[in-house]
Amino acid sequence: MMSVTSTYPVGLSRSTGKNARLKSALAEVSIVMAPGCFDCLTAKLVANAGFGAGYITGSGLSMSALGAPDMGVISFGEIVERVMRICDSVDIPLICDADTGYGGPINVIRTVKDLERAGVSGIQIEDQAWPKKCGHEPGRKVVDVDEMVGRIKAAVDARDDSNLLIIARTDARTEFGIEVAIERALRYQEAGADVLFVESPESEEEMRRINQSIKAPTLANMVEGGRTPVFEASKLYELGYKLAIFPNSLTRMIAKQGAELMQTLKQNGATAAFSDRMVDHRGLWDLFDYPAWTDLERKFANQ
Repeated sequence: MMSVTSTYPVGLSRSTGKNARLKSALAEVSIVMAPGCFDCLTAKLVANAGFGAGYITGSGLSMSALGAPDMGVISFGEIVERVMRICDSVDIPLICDADTGYGGPINVIRTVKDLERAGVSGIQIEDQAWPKKCGHEPGRKVVDVDEMVGRIKAAVDARDDSNLLIIARTDARTEFGIEVAIERALRYQEAGADVLFVESPESEEEMRRINQSIKAPTLANMVEGGRTPVFEASKLYELGYKLAIFPNSLTRMIAKQGAELMQTLKQNGATAAFSDRMVDHRGLWDLFDYPAWTDLERKFANQ
């Protein structure tokens, strides 16, 4: 019997090998840049710009899916559904913000298994108490360090692919200082975390101190207007970071540019003033692989 092989557009066929590619990239003499995305459109923008990884931002998911700030409002079920669609839409590894793991050790195990099946290549879990808050906002509370160690051990044990990265984040800096935050990160490294994420250091000196103390790969969180200085990738690499996320850069740009477009349309009744800042009809459809989809349709039509 003749076999038929087909190449399906991204969005119909989940690619393999993403986990190993991300882990391998972290071992190279460079820094991995992972801009934030919150839906298939923003993930496409990240991938098409040539980035080797992306970051599925929890705050972006909450804002775009619910119209709510990053305060633990979005449910895990809503997150998994959206994450699966985002992972299917691009052929680059994606890291997913999994907040606190959504409960005790059993919940963490389910979180890791469901997100791994959804297609992510890295899962970030933090030591905040629930309901969590944005890492650059006040009022965050952290759990006992042993509780977070249990979360990390459960996450490491739950993954099916050892190449899936477990990223441990601590939010202890703001309330307890940088030394306590580093001590916590080192405990999480001992528990098996692949990447350490000390959230919201407040100076270049603190960022350098983090990387002098931690010998595992570290993550820098670049939040425009947040608590941490925003540096370019080469500077972050010089400071010792191996991974840099820019979680809401696209969100902020879309919010500002979209607001200006809507105001212009309301005042002028037209969008012509923004035409040079838009992709045209064909450009938008091609962003989503329209030729590949039409070729696939044509292949099986009228058989």
